[in-house]
Amino acid sequence: MAPPPRLLVVDDEPDLRTLYELTLLKIGYEVDTAADLAEARQCLAQQRYDLLITDMRLPDGLGLELVRALQAAQRPEKSIVVTAYGSADNAVEALKAGAFDYLTKPVDLAQFRSAVANALRDATPTAPNPSLGHLPRSPIRPAIDVEPCTPAQAALACIVGRSAPMQMVRERVQRVARSMAPVLVQGESGTGKELVARALHACSHRADGPFVAVNCGAIPETLIEAEFFGVRKGAYTGATADRPGYFQTASGGTLFLDEIGDLPLAMQAKLLRAIQERQVRALGSPQEEPTDVRIVSATHHDLARAVRDGRFRQDLFYRLNVIELRIPPLRERREDLPELIQAILQRVTERNGEPQVPHLSADALHVLTAYPFPGNVRELENILERAMALHPGPTLGAEAIHLPSLTPEAPPFVHSGFPHSATALGESNAPPLPPDAPSREHLEQLLQRNRWNQSRTARQLGWTLAKLRYWIQRLGLE
Repeated sequence: MAPPPRLLVVDDEPDLRTLYELTLLKIGYEVDTAADLAEARQCLAQQRYDLLITDMRLPDGLGLELVRALQAAQRPEKSIVVTAYGSADNAVEALKAGAFDYLTKPVDLAQFRSAVANALRDATPTAPNPSLGHLPRSPIRPAIDVEPCTPAQAALACIVGRSAPMQMVRERVQRVARSMAPVLVQGESGTGKELVARALHACSHRADGPFVAVNCGAIPETLIEAEFFGVRKGAYTGATADRPGYFQTASGGTLFLDEIGDLPLAMQAKLLRAIQERQVRALGSPQEEPTDVRIVSATHHDLARAVRDGRFRQDLFYRLNVIELRIPPLRERREDLPELIQAILQRVTERNGEPQVPHLSADALHVLTAYPFPGNVRELENILERAMALHPGPTLGAEAIHLPSLTPEAPPFVHSGFPHSATALGESNAPPLPPDAPSREHLEQLLQRNRWNQSRTARQLGWTLAKLRYWIQRLGLE
């Protein structure tokens, strides 16, 4: 039988130290305590722990010094930092220093137990009396060169490409997945940001929990608070039953906020509070309830520029951008094209129930290699799917590849080397979205008239395709 996890609690307040110790002992953990940095360092030099819990401010320095020392020595202990109430800067600094999670004072014991359990869920087993600085970190496992056999390996294998940038993406996903630190995935439209978010979830200790993806630009502004935080029965006319929001649905798992740059400013403030306090209040509820989600967000916008222009809150950007993952555009990794093409052809063949995966000829590959792909991998998939539909057969030649004519314009997005365009910054020629959704009957009639062609229906409504899909799901028309 494995020994119980061993924890080190560091706090200069005797009452709090005793409270934490008794709470952990009741659960069955072994607990050592220390009152300051010097005592904590002595404990760490003599013993390996599964988890360090430290107050931010100690009589002889900051608890972050212990977190950084463990990181520098490649010690396997995870750490939780306790910060003063509302001290967002300290919380972000702790996560960037390598802490698994943070708690704010006064500490809620239910959240305390949950944070400890999450940190210990995949902790490395302890070994007796190692010296500080001689404990190797677990190596990153190669995911692309093995047959997927676990959800994590399968999710990593979906991030296709052997180029150096994509290998770095996979390695970074595995490194940052095992903490609670928020991750901001940056990249142009069509680069595969949601695939990366799903891989982060699959490689984390929350893999058994739900993964909830939200397109922040597809929800009508009048409904966005209810969708995020839930609704209590009777909160407004038509609220005939309690309905959970995204935060409640994602409890114990990952909440993926796609296109976070499209979130209205008023909702940005409410989202910031929910992330900082880890509590949400459903519409019509008299009290807040705790939440347990990891936030992963994504955008094709330059959020730093949006902050400067006053379109995105600086404090929310600071909170979301604890760890940044940049996904390179397809034009920066053309050597991945053959592997991407093969993966897409196989996926489309299986989806359509075809007996044989078509082969792409050398001249067709040459045509695709010369194309800049402003729509990235999503555009490549559309081109290949069209080619397979119009040119069935064992081989797809150059005549099957129909590429759109490109008009001179700046490529999208500026961040970490990306250029930008007006469209990427939110200026669009698309017609404005109508303020109200049509009735269920009207939307169903439109879809039937268009033989359930969603793209055509969205154009008729003047909507984005994402918004149409939102209302199809919301009204039960799937």
